[in-house]
This record gives sequence, structure tokens and C-alpha cells, in this order.
Amino acid sequence: MALFVPAEPGPPEEVRSWVRTIGGAESNVACHLPALGVRSGWVSAVGDDPFGRALVREIAAAGVDVSGVAVDPVRPTGLYIKESGAQGSPVRYYRAGSAASGMGPGLLSRLDLRGVRVLHLSGITPALSDSCLALVRALLDAPRGDLLVSFDVNHRPVLWADHDVSVLADLAARADLVLTGDDEAARVWGTGDPGRLRELLPAVRTLVVKHGEHGATLVEGDAPPLFAPALSVDVVEPVGAGDAFAAGFLAATLRGADPATRLRRGHLQAAATLLTHDDVGTPLAPDVVESLLRAGSEEWAAARLTAEGLVLA
Repeated sequence: MALFVPAEPGPPEEVRSWVRTIGGAESNVACHLPALGVRSGWVSAVGDDPFGRALVREIAAAGVDVSGVAVDPVRPTGLYIKESGAQGSPVRYYRAGSAASGMGPGLLSRLDLRGVRVLHLSGITPALSDSCLALVRALLDAPRGDLLVSFDVNHRPVLWADHDVSVLADLAARADLVLTGDDEAARVWGTGDPGRLRELLPAVRTLVVKHGEHGATLVEGDAPPLFAPALSVDVVEPVGAGDAFAAGFLAATLRGADPATRLRRGHLQAAATLLTHDDVGTPLAPDVVESLLRAGSEEWAAARLTAEGLVLA
């Protein structure tokens, strides 16, 4: 979607200048991956309008394959407005009847998943319309072979207000890899506890439960849950950090990294986005990343990322 953020300080109702950028859960993940050395493609629908042309161009400029994007001649491109703040950023969506909401199972006939290693979905898409729900179900039901299906719960209460949230739980249960925040898990499953969620999602190969600023827990196979604390960050605003974490975690997973490194890669990518108003931040400097990946637990805990760079206590 087209994303507008304030270009000047003050209450949103008094802001007159806004910056137009791009945003959206799946496109955010796709845009992060090329910077991490992983090829990605984004499949969606946009309107035949300036916003649609702009976001396809800018997503492509991030190194993402956009050949699977359809242009809807009737429905408009969705947009949203973010009222930025370090303690939280209220987001207002304007996407009812958008081009993306018109997607359906017919999209599968245009998808070529040969050679694709990860298919990343989110709980936002199935809430957009009945046809979008049918599309996600069809994707989860399709033969996978070696394909890994990743599902970020991304529960948005407003979107699911008129839907049965158990549908979202069912969709997640059919994925190979599930990412969820403990707060949204509590709304969907009634618990944010990683151990209990593992019991409720027995067929899921990999479960990642994010605990906000505290860290994230990985539950995989028969191994005991692994918790990795988040980095300390001078937060500009938090929206988009979850998508960044997903990208960092997935990129490390594709490279066969060990569990602790996969979690740290997620935290590092999230930190880069926390330092910006945009949904996709500039990646951290390679030397900072490598230094923190090698850091011991005490050094990691003492590190703080600021707009000026890495600070060690």
C-alpha cells in the first residue's frame, strides 16, 4: 500500500506536510531480503493509478521481483497513514475495496513456484475479503515438495472484527513456520506462552514467539525453547519491526544458521527498522552486524543502537 508519514512535528490533525512511501507486511519482508543477500519476489494487486505505479517501481528498486503483480483496472491501490511516535504509532487504513482485496484463488494459475524455497504469507491477506481467504487456503493446501511455507500471524483486530478468529488459528496451523507476537497469540489462541502454543500447533515445524522489546523464543523440533533477548534500541517508532524480524530470521534460516544466530539476525534487522520512521529501514553496517553476532551474552545485553551507531555500555 501507499504509506503516508508526517513530514513535520505536531498532532496529526495539525500536520499539513506528509511523506509518501510504501508499506505492507509481505512487501516489507520482500524488500528487506535483497539487502540480506536473498532473492525475493512479491505477488499482489495494485490499482491502475499513480500510487500503484509508484509502489511497484519502488519495491522493484529494492531488488524485488514484481513480475507477479497484477494491475486492477477498476479497484484502487490501498493506502494507509501512520501517526509516528516512539511509544506507538496509530495506523489508519484506507483499503476497503482495494485492488489487493480483489485477489482470489485464480491467482495460483499465474504463480510459478519452481525454485522457490520459502513462500511467506501473513494473517492480513485472508482478512481482506472472502476471495483473499480462499486464496490463502488454496496456497496452504497446494503440494509443497521442498517448499517451506512461512506464516506471520499479524493479527489486526479491526480486520478480524467481523470474522471468526479461529480461522486465523487454522491457517497458521497448516504452515511449516509460524511467527507471532505473544500479545496477538493471546487473542488468537488464548495464550502467548511458547510451550503452550507448541502444544496447540503440533504440526508446525518451527514456531517463533516474539515478546516485543524483551526478545523472542524459538521452539523447533524436540529441542527445548530458546529465548534470545532483543537489542536495546533508541526507538524512533515501532511499526514494521515485526516484518524486519521475519526477514532477518528467514534469511538466516535459508542459510542454515544455528537457532541462536537466526534469532539474533531477526533482532538485528528489526533494530534497523526501529531506528527509522519508514517500514523498511537502512540495514545496519556490516561490521556492526558481525560484531554483534559474535558478541557474548553480556556484550549483547550491554549494546545499544542509536541514530549515531552502536554504543557499548
